[in-house]
Order: sequence, then structure tokens, then C-alpha cells
Amino acid sequence: MKALIIVDMQNDFMPGGALGVADADQLVSVINSIIPKFNLVIASQDWHPKDHVSFASNHPGKKPGDRIKVDHHDQILWPIHCVRNTHGAELVTGLDKANITSSFYKGSDKNIDSYSVFFDNARRKSTGLGDYLRSRGVTDVYFVGVATEYCVLYSTLDGIDLGFSVYVIADACKPINLSVQDEERALEMMRAKGAKVITLMRY
Repeated sequence: MKALIIVDMQNDFMPGGALGVADADQLVSVINSIIPKFNLVIASQDWHPKDHVSFASNHPGKKPGDRIKVDHHDQILWPIHCVRNTHGAELVTGLDKANITSSFYKGSDKNIDSYSVFFDNARRKSTGLGDYLRSRGVTDVYFVGVATEYCVLYSTLDGIDLGFSVYVIADACKPINLSVQDEERALEMMRAKGAKVITLMRY
């Protein structure tokens, strides 16, 4: 069985949002066109407390884009975004929510960031998504959403580690590209790990 995982299609990641990803709003209609092809559709959502470790404003003298160490792990600092129970954390308007089977929340622990839909960045805690998928007989997972080189990338790598066959629909994802070529480097990492990077035409 296959499942579609829609990664972080939330208001704050849309253009003009607190951590807007260029052209991410254009993915809404694309993802809506993919949803009917799947019997199981999952959405992930960043779900941060206001004092989350990833927010630059919680580190005096730091700004978004700076990098720090948190418990020996690298941490990129971001603007305040996707604070739980706010408009910015809601799934974007226009997304076909009626056919989303379930949502999984990540980044809810103030002390550790969580890019992957499966684990926090230190792999201390699971979101429960892996067990959920297995309990429903899922073998193949398809990723779409934002951002290609962060949450999509690390979800892909963890999905492979968990034994799923992983597909990334590249033109149904958008990158942040803090550095030039971040997107392409991420796609290469996915391929090297064993993910199948496909396009809508090939799907």
C-alpha cells in the first residue's frame, strides 16, 4: 500500500508568511491533483511553542540564518513561525483537507527542532508516524511539500531508514535555498540514500 505525505503546507511557509518559501503557494493545486491517487493521505505540521529553540529571537544577539550548537547538534536559527494554535501553523487555505486522513505534529518540544516527520533532529522521540503507517500496511511513501532541503530531505532519509520505499515528487516540493544549490544537493542526498526522485510527469 502507498501513502502520500504532505510536508508542512502551512500558512507561515507560504509567500508573505513568517518563513515564506518562494512559490510554495503554487503547490496547493498541484498537491490537490495528486491526493485522489492515494487512499491514505497524511499531513505534517510544525507545531512550535513560543520559546522554541529554533527561534532566533530566543537567543540574544542572534538573527535568522545564524547557526548555533544545541546539545552538540547543529541548529539553524529561524524567524518565529508555526507557533501552535495560531493561524500561521494552520494548513494553507485551499489545500484539500477533507481527504487528509490524519495530521502529525512535530517540533513541539521547545528544546529540540524536528525537520523529519518521523523523529526529532536528535532522534530522541518519534512522532509515531512510522508505526501508524506500518499498522495500515503501507510499504511505499511519497513526499510532497516544503522545504525540499530541510523537512522533505530529513523525512525522506528517515523513511528509508525505517524500511519504506520512498519516492519524492520533486516538482511538488519547493526549497528555501539559503545557499545556492541547496535544493540540488538535497535531491542528490536523497538519491544516494535510495529514494526515487520523480516528477509529476513520471508519476
